[in-house]
Amino acid sequence: MLSVLANRTFRHLFAAQVIALLGTGLATVALGLLAWQLAGENAGLVLGTALAIKMIAYVTLAPVAAALAERLPRRAFLVALDLIRAGVVLFLPFVTEVWQIYILIFFLQAASAGFTPAFQATIPDVLPDEKDYTNALSLLRLAEDLEQLLSPMLAAALLTVVSFPVLFGGTVAGFVGSALLVVTVTLPSRTLAEPGHFWASTTKGIRIYLATPRLRGLMVMELAVAAAGAMVYVNTVVLVQARLALGEPQVALAFAAFGAGSIVAAFLLPRILERVADRPVMIGGAGLMVAGVAVTSLVTGLAGLMALWALIGFGFSLTQTPIGRILNRSAREDDRPAVFAAQFALSHAAWLITYPLAGWLGSAFSLTVAAFGLAAVGAVAMVAVLRLWPAQDPVEVAHDHPDLPPDHPHLRDHAPHHHALVIDELHRHWPARRA
Repeated sequence: MLSVLANRTFRHLFAAQVIALLGTGLATVALGLLAWQLAGENAGLVLGTALAIKMIAYVTLAPVAAALAERLPRRAFLVALDLIRAGVVLFLPFVTEVWQIYILIFFLQAASAGFTPAFQATIPDVLPDEKDYTNALSLLRLAEDLEQLLSPMLAAALLTVVSFPVLFGGTVAGFVGSALLVVTVTLPSRTLAEPGHFWASTTKGIRIYLATPRLRGLMVMELAVAAAGAMVYVNTVVLVQARLALGEPQVALAFAAFGAGSIVAAFLLPRILERVADRPVMIGGAGLMVAGVAVTSLVTGLAGLMALWALIGFGFSLTQTPIGRILNRSAREDDRPAVFAAQFALSHAAWLITYPLAGWLGSAFSLTVAAFGLAAVGAVAMVAVLRLWPAQDPVEVAHDHPDLPPDHPHLRDHAPHHHALVIDELHRHWPARRA
């Protein structure tokens, strides 16, 4: 897995991502403390609203940002968004009203909605070999999981010597450091989009997504993942402190178990994907998550909960890590940023549904009802995945072009012809499966 760090460009991009993640983790802790300072016992409501704003920004602005990115130099775009994020965070220590938090969070997440898909779409261009790219995806997944474990520990250590607003300074440093590292590399060149047709560029990723069977399946699978994941993220604190009658340290241990399971899967995945195709690995991971949530009510102690959360975390990494490979083979190089942005927006739309559902079912009924309800949503989604994503899903597909003249340059020899198929200007619809 670590062999990909020999590539200087990826090494610098990976370091930029790690530094930015640590900064973001510090901001998460500091934001919670800021909300408590301003709203007291209503801090949860403030953070919940901020989370909803984050998801809305991701869902609505990622495709727009991708269309804008097609018209700008890639490196300059990434650096500019890092600096915008740093500038927004710089204002957070001076907030005195809750509404100011909401405005700053919106602008911060709007910049992230542009940065993250553009960054993700850059990696396959830097590492065109699929084995290297798979290793890179696992390494990036590992970095995200470790950030969830290390950032709270780093924040706790810093808070013993400084007040919480200083943590925002660490976030600013993280984004500035990320920008400086991106500046030091030369990214692979790509053709910039022609001026005009901005709306077509904005919707291109969604159109490609909805027209590609494997991507339609992936979209529904994200609903299953979000249903199971929402149970973990929303209701862990209630499970530990209310049902198990334990304290805050045990809440941290439960989340750590989830992260640990994901880390183990990230280490194993490169070898697994050399032997098993993406589809069964991802479906198996999503099924593991849904099944784990369904049996949550059987848990009677912390050890059992940690084991179950580790299993769900393992499934989470199985579903999330290979996504880049699926997107990479489903779009032309020039269309990749738009497709990554569509994935970013659609996956967060699923979380925007399941986050409030997990909270509402748990508070209005019980944690048992919440677990069964979310598992039911996940199970229905899994059935839909099996129907939408064909088991036989070759990259190269034989198809006809009845709309093109026989001498068109795209037609080799004669119709039907056979090549790696993606949705583009010449292939607006996926061909029906042949009998």
